[in-house]
Amino acid sequence: MMIDTHCHLNDEKLLPETDRIVKEFEAEGIESAICVGYDAPSSERAFELAEKYDDLYAAIGIHPHDATTADYDKYERFATMSSSKKVVAIGEIGLDYHYDLSPRAIQKGAFVEQIELAYTLGLPIILHIRDAYEEARRVLYEQSRYLTNGVLLHCYSGSAEMVRDFDRIDAYYAFGGAITFNNAKRNLEALKAVPKDRLVLETDCPYMTPVPYRGKVNEPKHIKLVATKAAEVLGMAFDEIESLTSKNAKTLFTRMI
Repeated sequence: MMIDTHCHLNDEKLLPETDRIVKEFEAEGIESAICVGYDAPSSERAFELAEKYDDLYAAIGIHPHDATTADYDKYERFATMSSSKKVVAIGEIGLDYHYDLSPRAIQKGAFVEQIELAYTLGLPIILHIRDAYEEARRVLYEQSRYLTNGVLLHCYSGSAEMVRDFDRIDAYYAFGGAITFNNAKRNLEALKAVPKDRLVLETDCPYMTPVPYRGKVNEPKHIKLVATKAAEVLGMAFDEIESLTSKNAKTLFTRMI
C-alpha cells in the first residue's frame, strides 16, 4: 500500500470528488494521503478533511505566494489545529522566486517564522522551493537548530549535486509526476542521488499529472505511475519501492504510525 505525501483534495477541482476519491483508496492500493494547505482557508479545509476521513492527514501552513497574509493569529490557529494527531506537518512553506507573488523579504520572514512554529509544535516541515534553492539552503542552515522534527523537500527539482547540501540537514525528498515527463533528465539524476531512506512519493494533485494523463486533473490514484517510474529508474521492483517509500513516510510523519 502506498502513501501520497502531498495532495490537494482541498483544491476546488477535487473537493467535490473527495468522497469518491477516498473511497477508492483501498482499491487503488493507497494506504493514506496527506492533504496539504497553502494558505489559511486551504489549511482549514485540509484539517476538516483529515478529521472526516480516517485515511487522510493534514499539513497546515502558508505558501510563499501568500506570505503577505501570514500573521500571529493564523499561527495561533495552526497551533490549535495541531493538537489533533491528524495534523502531521507544517507546510507547504518556503520560497518561490519564480513568480515572486509576495516580496522576497516577506517570503523569507514567513518561512523562518513557520520553521520556528513547527519546532515549537514538534512537527516536520514540508517545503515548496522554486528557483530559490540556494537561498533556501542558507535559511535552513541558519535555522538548523529548529529542524529537529524533519524536513521534506516537496516536488524536489534541485540538482543531484545539491542533494549533498540538503543531506546535511537530514532532509527527505519527494518526487511526483514530473519524473514521468519527457524533459525529466534533471529530475531523474536527482532521484538517483537521493539516499533511499530519504525518498518519498507524491502526486501534488490536482497538478503535475503524470504521463500518460498529462493535461487531465491529477488524483492520488496516479501515485502508482510515479512509483512505477521511480522503480524503473532505481532498478527496483514495484513492491520494493512501495514498501520503501511508505516506510520512509511514516518515519518522517510520525503521527501516521
